[in-house]
Amino acid sequence: MAEISAKLVQQLRQKTGAGMMDCKKALKETDGDIEKGIEWLRQKGIAGATKKSDRIAAEGSIETYIEPNGRVGVLIEINSQTDFVARNEAFKALAQNLAKQAATADTVESLLAQPYSEDKDKTVEQSITETIAQLGENIKVRRFVNYSVQSGKQGVVDSYIHTGGRVGVLVELKCESEATAKTEDFKTLARNVAMQVAACPNVEYVNVDEIPAEMVQKEKDIEMGRDDLAKKPDNIKEKIVQGRIDKRLKEITLVDQPYIRDQSTSIDELVKQTGSQTGEEISISRFTRYILGEGIDKKEEDFASEVAAQMGNK
Repeated sequence: MAEISAKLVQQLRQKTGAGMMDCKKALKETDGDIEKGIEWLRQKGIAGATKKSDRIAAEGSIETYIEPNGRVGVLIEINSQTDFVARNEAFKALAQNLAKQAATADTVESLLAQPYSEDKDKTVEQSITETIAQLGENIKVRRFVNYSVQSGKQGVVDSYIHTGGRVGVLVELKCESEATAKTEDFKTLARNVAMQVAACPNVEYVNVDEIPAEMVQKEKDIEMGRDDLAKKPDNIKEKIVQGRIDKRLKEITLVDQPYIRDQSTSIDELVKQTGSQTGEEISISRFTRYILGEGIDKKEEDFASEVAAQMGNK
């Protein structure tokens, strides 16, 4: 067998756009022949899949995985080009497997480089490429976050998925004992907090103390410069501005929100109620909310024309 040099692999990659490992395997299978390597990649559907990787993927699904002990959880966004593919069983299986596997990864790059949990002979990236070839659409792991209750501490990680995978939330709550962490009251609180975050798209922080000082100052500068305060005495202006800032900051903090199931109760009060029931101090540690496709520039396409073009190429 001819020696497969890095230069040869790079040449095949430039011609096909396939991944380095796929190109290396193709050259090994074809005894280092570039042209046969291209044919091999095409037969495997890999070369065609790489061409699809340029297509904008703004649909897909947000998935979650919670370990049985409730101490580790993942929230992940997997994108496809259309909602049709996002509903495909192969896509769903891939997304669910990657949600579980992301519990042991630090970045998207490190996740893609891992051996795929369902086939250790392939990397996650190679498995995604094969799914792209199978389904005919670009698929991307856009982002994920994993939470783990700190060793020696007690608490729970929980999640909530809304509107068919288009909104997802991951939360972590702390308590004082393992016994409380296992109670249904505590677990129910965690789930209700996750649902609250999903219902409050403007919420960015757990409490006011988390808000950066520079953001508070920026809000103050904006309010101080408003025209309706221009003729107010400085002491009056300060009081008005402080009142406006306090209101604005509460709008973006989770604990100050009215509970969606009982508007007369705040989330802070709900947490304290559960703490009173368990006899322990309970707090919300952190949360992450993903909205499917947020921030992605979606390309407007004529779907009928695209289908017609594909039919003409068959």
